[in-house]
Amino acid sequence: MAKRTVLAIGIEPSLVDFSAFPGLTAELVTSYIGAQLEQLRAMGYEADSCLIDLGDTAEAVAAAALGAKHYDCVVIGAGLREPRERLHLFERIINLVHLAAPQTRICFNTTPADTVEAVQRWVAP
Repeated sequence: MAKRTVLAIGIEPSLVDFSAFPGLTAELVTSYIGAQLEQLRAMGYEADSCLIDLGDTAEAVAAAALGAKHYDCVVIGAGLREPRERLHLFERIINLVHLAAPQTRICFNTTPADTVEAVQRWVAP
């Protein structure tokens, strides 16, 4: 049986202003993302990351990742949904996923450390 495939889409941590998130840094978030992807792989998923900018190339980068292969699940990172100023970018990415991969499950993490839980709600390895 083929591995279930997962794409995690989120904002490139080096572009995030962490002043509203005490204790979080770009390095820590990058570490969480890597650890969550490795945990998914260890559980039998094929997991890829798609880090986007704040708008200039975000849709093109996400579209290229979605077009590279079939994904069973797409995780949308919490940093894409918040802060409020990112609402339009979040909507564009959601609509892109919906159009490019209509059969793919969409899930949301609440922190960079609970991606595995988000994926497991929708697809088993």
